[in-house]
Amino acid sequence: MSQENPDITTAAQAFAAMGSEPRLEVLMCLVRAGRKGLAVGDIQTRTNIPASTLNHHLKFLTAAGIVSQEKQGRTIINRAELDGLEHLAGFILMQCCVDETQPHANSNENAQDKGAENV
Repeated sequence: MSQENPDITTAAQAFAAMGSEPRLEVLMCLVRAGRKGLAVGDIQTRTNIPASTLNHHLKFLTAAGIVSQEKQGRTIINRAELDGLEHLAGFILMQCCVDETQPHANSNENAQDKGAENV
């Protein structure tokens, strides 16, 4: 996910990737691990998700740009894209109270314009 605020399509894809309990559990596990990330085996131990299923979820999260993978020798380290997730949260929060100042005038577009200034 890019460092800038996402457009609505990119945001929808990222939120869809988090849209299942196991994927959200994996993502939260990686967020808790911080910038050093975790190997697949460590994620599996912490979540009790079978390896084949876990790989599917990681692939989905990676495709959405909210998880990155780095090969270190024979190990793949998975990391939550913390900056991108922060921008994704900002994308939702920039909608806050938009209708109070610009009622029903295509709020999503107005909020995106407003959000670039306020988030």
